[in-house]
Formats: sequence, structure tokens, C-alpha cells
Amino acid sequence: MLLRKIFLVLIIAMMMYMDGRSQTITGRPLSLQECVQTAWSNNLDVKQSDFNMERAGVTLRQSKANLLPNVGADIDHQLNQGRSIDLNTNDYVTQNYTSGSYQVSANVTLFNGLRLMNTLKSNQYAYEASKMEWQTSKDQLMLNVILAYLQILTSTDLLQQSQKTAEVAQKQVERLELMNQEGAIKPSDLTDLKGLLADNKVSIITNQNALDGARLSLAQLMNEAFNKDLQVERLRADQVELNYASTPDSIFTIALQQLAIIKAADLRTKSAEKAVRAARGNLLPTIGLGAGFYTPYSSTARDASQNKIDYYDQLSNYYRTYEGISISIPIFNNLRFRNQITLAKIDLKSAEFTAKTKQIQLKQNIEQDYFNMTAAKNKYQALVEQVAAYAESFRAAEVRFNNGAATSVDYLIAKNNYDRANVNLIIARYDYVLRTKILDYYQAKPLW
Repeated sequence: MLLRKIFLVLIIAMMMYMDGRSQTITGRPLSLQECVQTAWSNNLDVKQSDFNMERAGVTLRQSKANLLPNVGADIDHQLNQGRSIDLNTNDYVTQNYTSGSYQVSANVTLFNGLRLMNTLKSNQYAYEASKMEWQTSKDQLMLNVILAYLQILTSTDLLQQSQKTAEVAQKQVERLELMNQEGAIKPSDLTDLKGLLADNKVSIITNQNALDGARLSLAQLMNEAFNKDLQVERLRADQVELNYASTPDSIFTIALQQLAIIKAADLRTKSAEKAVRAARGNLLPTIGLGAGFYTPYSSTARDASQNKIDYYDQLSNYYRTYEGISISIPIFNNLRFRNQITLAKIDLKSAEFTAKTKQIQLKQNIEQDYFNMTAAKNKYQALVEQVAAYAESFRAAEVRFNNGAATSVDYLIAKNNYDRANVNLIIARYDYVLRTKILDYYQAKPLW
């Protein structure tokens, strides 16, 4: 009974916590920065890029460790039975005895065609490239989040616009219903307005679905559960700047220096260059230095008087040390090293072509995005004037229609023109904002 009460209390506490958390999430609009940072923390592609960067870091550390000496120790103990060689006399004996040996050795590579050094430099560039690729994955995700974020704002404004439009139509329908009961209007005027109201209601449903879809897209990018009440912060008026100062050439110049995707391609090229040099090092001799200490033990060891030699006396008296230098010269190895060089050169050509292509694509994208930004700005400015003109036309048409001086057709045309212009203005405003955000991204400017 006590366990049931404890379990019930825990369930209630958890539900209160989740309810409070849900209220915290839905009760406060999320900023663009919060959405981006949440996506960075939860996104699979960003995490995988992070793991790749960690792997490259481990590879780099191993490259540095390869320059250090190798030191090892061997301990060997045996129980010998039957015919074997006595380590003390090197004679064959047929008896049971124990033997052992102890060895410590060290060796270091003095020269191997600079293969280790070039491999180290290649891995250093590869690690730096992996960091830039990690940043690139974050940048791409950030742009997708911005797009979803602006789509929420666009859909929200369109929904509000359709609701306001429906409210106006609803009031007109209510007014005409009273007038129709009194026979003061043609019945067709009322049915025309009811048809318009039905269209407005369909627009509300369409825009609500679009808003829910945008919320779903943003939630998926953040890897969060879908919340139909998700709200985002509004853009401030000063965030819509119609006079974009930068030019395509200046943006491209800055992007070459700042953009992570370009840096990553350049670093991959440098890494491939060092890999070619490392592969060439396999054709040169390898020079190494080695040293060691060795001492044996045998239970059959005797001195001149045939007295058994103690264990520690054998270790201290029978040891030997050695130092030496080795040279390994590659002569023929089935063309393996030659083919490794050829493959490394192909990788270098691929990296160079990729880097060049990314620069060309970057310039093309900047020119296209700048053109789109200019077109969006011009469209936005034109629509501002159009909305102002249609607003005045609709105001006049509404006055004439309410006074019986205009038909329902005249009223509907004026209202549709005004509503359509408002919708187009909303879409154009956020389209322009998105274009400027993309150009800011190329220049590594803060996007919030």
C-alpha cells in the first residue's frame, strides 16, 4: 500500500513537471538564437561531424606519438623437460629444469624520408579541415532553421491577415442579412458576400495548416517533439534594412576568408599535398637507432666448483647490453610504394578540383542570392505602394457599398485586390529578410 502511494506521488510530480515545462516552452516565444542552438545540440549530422572531428584529433595525436621512441620489456619463464639446450652451457641436456630471460629494448627512427613528419602535417591539416567541416554542418543547419523560423513568421502573419479579412467579411454579411430581411438589397449581394466569407474561411484553414507545418519543420530541425503552440519571437523593425550596403564582389572576397566550407576545402588540399610527400618517403632508406638490456637465468647454472649459482647472481653477472644502428633500403616491393604515390596524387588532384569548384559555386551562389535579394527588395517596395493604393480604393468602395452607391461586385473586386496585396506584401517582406540573412551568412555576420 505504501509503495502504491509513493508511485502515485511520483507520477503526479512528473506530470506537474512536464506540464510546467510545457507551459514554459509554449508560454514564451523562442528566439532565433535559441532555435539554432537547440538544433546544434540535437541534430544528428552536426553530432556526426563532431565525432569525425574527434577521430581526426586522435589520428593527429597518434602521428605525434609516432615520433617518439618505442620502448618494450619482455619476461620469459619456462619449465623445460626432456632433451633441450642448457642456457648456461649451450649444451644439450636431458633433465627437467627452469629457465628465464629478461629484456628491455628501445628503438627510434632517425630518418625515413620525412614520412612521419609529412604524415603528421597531413593529419594536422586534416584535423583543421574536420573542424571547418563541423562548422559547415552547423552553418547549413542554421540556414535551414532560419528558413523554418521565417516560414513560421510568414504563416503567422498570413493567418492573422486571413482572420482579419474574414472578420470584415463576417460583419458585412451580418449587415446585409438584416438589410435583406427588410428587402433593401438584392439577394445576390448577400450571396456574393457569403461566398467571399467562405473563401476567407478556407484561407484561414490553409494558413493554419501552413503554420502547423512550419512549426513541425522547425521542431524536426531542433529534434524536439512537435508542439502545435510553438511561438517564435517577432522580427524587430530595424531588422528589415532595405539598403544593403555590400556588393557581390565584396561579399565574395570576405566569404573566401571567412566561410568554413571554403577553409575546409583548402585545408583538405594542403593535407593531400603532405600525403603525397609522405608517400614518396617510402622510397627512401629508413635509419633507426636501437639499444637494449638482456639477462638470462637457468636452474642448472653451476660455477667452477659445481655450486649452484644464485638467481640474483645470474641476473647481475650474465647480463648483456647492446646498441646499434639499422638501415633499411627499399629495393622492390611489388610496386606497392609507387602505386601509393600515384593514389596520393589522385587524391591531391581531387582535393584541388573540389576546392576550385567550391569557390566557383560560391561566387555563383553569391551573385544569384544578391540578385534575388535585389529583386525581393524591389518587389517589397512596389508592394508597399500597392497596398497603400488598394487600401484607399477599398476604403472608398466600402463607403460607396455601405451607402448603396456601388454593387457587391465592385466591393468584392476592391476587397480582393486589397487582401491579395497584403498577402503578397507579407510574403515579400520575409522573402527579403531571408535573402539578406543568406548574404550575411556569407560574410560571417551575426544572424540574430
